[in-house]
Amino acid sequence: MRIKAAWLKSSGPVAVSKMLQQAGYEIYFVGGCVRNSLLNVPVNDIDMSTDALPDTVMTLAKEQGLRVIPTGVEHGTVTVVVEGDPVEVTTYRKDIETDGRRAVVAFSKSILDDAKRRDFTMNALYADLDGTIIDPLGGLDDLHARRIRFIENPTARIREDYLRILRFFRFHALYGDPDAGLDAEALAACAQNLDGIKTLSKERIGHEMRKLLAAENPAPSIAAMAQTGVLMRVIAGANPTSIAPLVHLENMVNVSPNWMRRLLALGGEDIKGSLRLSKQEAKLLTAMQTVVINALPPIIAGYKLGRDAGFDAMLVLCAHMETGIPENLEQELNLGAEAKFPISSNDVSDRFKGAALGNCLKKLKAAWIDANLNLTKNQLLAMLDDD
Repeated sequence: MRIKAAWLKSSGPVAVSKMLQQAGYEIYFVGGCVRNSLLNVPVNDIDMSTDALPDTVMTLAKEQGLRVIPTGVEHGTVTVVVEGDPVEVTTYRKDIETDGRRAVVAFSKSILDDAKRRDFTMNALYADLDGTIIDPLGGLDDLHARRIRFIENPTARIREDYLRILRFFRFHALYGDPDAGLDAEALAACAQNLDGIKTLSKERIGHEMRKLLAAENPAPSIAAMAQTGVLMRVIAGANPTSIAPLVHLENMVNVSPNWMRRLLALGGEDIKGSLRLSKQEAKLLTAMQTVVINALPPIIAGYKLGRDAGFDAMLVLCAHMETGIPENLEQELNLGAEAKFPISSNDVSDRFKGAALGNCLKKLKAAWIDANLNLTKNQLLAMLDDD
């Protein structure tokens, strides 16, 4: 079997491949670029593997007048820059010691050793420069079946890096057959190794969850995470029941997947801390939660969040309540987003000063919001006279 892809002909990979082949070494494309090309989905990164040692790769590249960056030379990875195009080249390796987060590796001359240290069979596919597939572990069958399966023993693979628990669910969301279910042996291994999740950094967990939640339909994976106990270890109190209805609503209105919208639907305790969100992300999520928890009307959602974030919050609210989308949703959101509070400090500064002025404005704005932004300036000022 061969793949045909434009990146096979790009200057960087071609130059690096020929450089190493002419010196008598093996060099193959591996991982995501091969997998995605076989699945006819976009390729984001191009990785290459070789039996040449890192020092050899660097020496050969310098002899060719190419710039070399020792990106992760202790783990076998160097970056060769060809006409401004960076190409990552990693020496075949095998794990000789792991602690669930990082591995001590030894370089190898065997492509089989290199394949066995990877996570899933569909990620242990290689291709040479003409696109011919090399499949050391039978990953092609799993790929064609869209079956996410750990290489050999799932527990052993997970204990090499506990992040693989989350990667398993993410890969199913992205590449798995939604009608076939998840691999039972892998699910059991994930459930048996839940304690390993606490050893992972919040940044690594957050990075995986963003990708998973951005999948076209993460609902089956999220449900499986809940059933195995993984979801509660990642976000305490998270509830997956609104994810499938939310995806259905998204499809109805033809909006793109959005990881923040799906995260809002999950809810839970300390979401911001669990995934280490940025300050800006945390602020937005908190504001959206206020709208959803209090079931605020669309016009208020538009005012507090703006049109786009307000729309996301309303979709989540509809998913929680299992209702359809209001016909006038966009109109109400736009009205709220464009609304301006009609009172300024100058309007009441003749009667209030300092903290009292601030309290007055706060009280009037609360009344205006409670009235769905319908009170005029005169009506608001009249409230002061009534007091």
